[in-house]
Amino acid sequence: PFIAFLALAILHERVHVARGRAVQAHAYYERGLARIEDRWHESGPDGSAFRDERHLYDADLNLFGPGSLFQLVSAARTGAGERTLADWLKAPASIDVVRERQAAVRELAAKLDFRHDLAVLGPSARAAVDSATLGAWVGSSPLGFPSWLGPWSAALAIASAAALALAAAGAVSARVPLVILILVFVTGSMARAKVRTALTQVSAPSRELELVETLLSRIGAERFESSMLVGLLGRLLTQGTPPAIAVGRLRRLVAIDDSRRNQIFAPFAAALLVGTQIAVAIERWRVRYGPAVVDWIEVIGTVEALASLATRAYEQPDDVFAELVPAGPRFDAVGLGHPLLPSRTTMPNDLALGGSPELLVVSGSNMSGKSTLLRAVGLNAVLALAGGAVRSHALRISPLAIGASTVTRESLLDGRSRFYGEVLRLRDVLDLTKGDIPVLFLFDELLSGTNSHDRFIGARAVVRTLVQRGAIGLLTTHDLALTAIAEELGPRAANVHLEDQLVNGEMHFDYALKPGVVTRSNAIELMRSVGLEVEDGSGIENRE
Repeated sequence: PFIAFLALAILHERVHVARGRAVQAHAYYERGLARIEDRWHESGPDGSAFRDERHLYDADLNLFGPGSLFQLVSAARTGAGERTLADWLKAPASIDVVRERQAAVRELAAKLDFRHDLAVLGPSARAAVDSATLGAWVGSSPLGFPSWLGPWSAALAIASAAALALAAAGAVSARVPLVILILVFVTGSMARAKVRTALTQVSAPSRELELVETLLSRIGAERFESSMLVGLLGRLLTQGTPPAIAVGRLRRLVAIDDSRRNQIFAPFAAALLVGTQIAVAIERWRVRYGPAVVDWIEVIGTVEALASLATRAYEQPDDVFAELVPAGPRFDAVGLGHPLLPSRTTMPNDLALGGSPELLVVSGSNMSGKSTLLRAVGLNAVLALAGGAVRSHALRISPLAIGASTVTRESLLDGRSRFYGEVLRLRDVLDLTKGDIPVLFLFDELLSGTNSHDRFIGARAVVRTLVQRGAIGLLTTHDLALTAIAEELGPRAANVHLEDQLVNGEMHFDYALKPGVVTRSNAIELMRSVGLEVEDGSGIENRE
């Protein structure tokens, strides 16, 4: 019966693990189907923790939060992977780095089994594996265990076990194990404070070790061709011992420490100085492998970020990788669409910035798609300069620093009005032009919080300064007075527009970008369509 029970226990564990992986695989593929069917915003981490109100395009382009770019793209299971992806979305990379990422993403897009394994192997729960947490542990001050403590504790454990066994058999006097146990007690008392510190410090990182071990083992077993992935694999072999084996050793030490707290085993653990031996071994592990731990976690984070971009590229085969050009500024797109909207309902538009024109003033009526077009430009620039595929038939882009002003920044807590918040943002975007990278600016209804006279003067000054400093960008507006800015800048700017058509009392939008200034507005029709009684100007004139 005991042998049968043991066999069933082993079989049960295997079935339990297999069931867990099946559940994770189901969730993985369900999530993939949700992205393909445009249901992705219903679930999945949205990266709200990475929001930064001071960032120059985070909130403006909806990088994080419900329905965000991060929620669409991220397939990471660890905090390190999520943080790496968030950093890539928030900071455009250099042209060489982007090319390396593109090659790695292309390779991983074809490795379905590898990306599947990253998603389903190991514990089912998402882990907060983060280089900061583990870095704090491995970087803490050495505890300074005496070099003799480990061998002495092991020798005492062997002597204690032998003496207790011999005493039980009547081969030696009971005084022998008593003397040895006194030595055990003295040794344990001398090192108790440091032992407790060592075991307490490792408790938080140890909860993440199982997933770390699994991911490192799977990454180390794969063979890569792209230079970036080959380099990441090389970073895992700097200590001679494969990192998965090294982490496995540490995890087993922590597991033994957890077992010694069992009420049945605890007395034997005390007699054998198990806690002291484990603490010394953990400290020895930290000294040997500590410098490499943060690097291992960063490798995991980078691979997960690349796999996230690769998953999106695989699931959206019509999306393309941007062509990177060193000379800029340049943003030339053919068939550009909004990556967060269903591709089947998105109107692709051609758009060129850089050289001539450097500025596009986009006029149009309400709901005509001006803001959507602006965000389509920004989000595709973010994806392109992170190394991912973009929603476009073709895109040529140079290195760009992105600055945007599209959302209300009114703050009652700071005593700040919307207009003042926007002014501060415009100052930050102008400061961005002092760097070495050309700026892509994206302004939606610029300075709408003030009167029309001041708005025109201020908007003209800001946009003219940006263009003179070599920036390119878009300015959307329904205020036709601002279209004069493009006329004043001559060939360096152009007016384009989006329009609607009123058919049988209903408004229809084609979202197609057209040259020139919009010739009609739909504000009155919109108000009337919801039941507001709005008189036209002729009625007012008659009463006068």
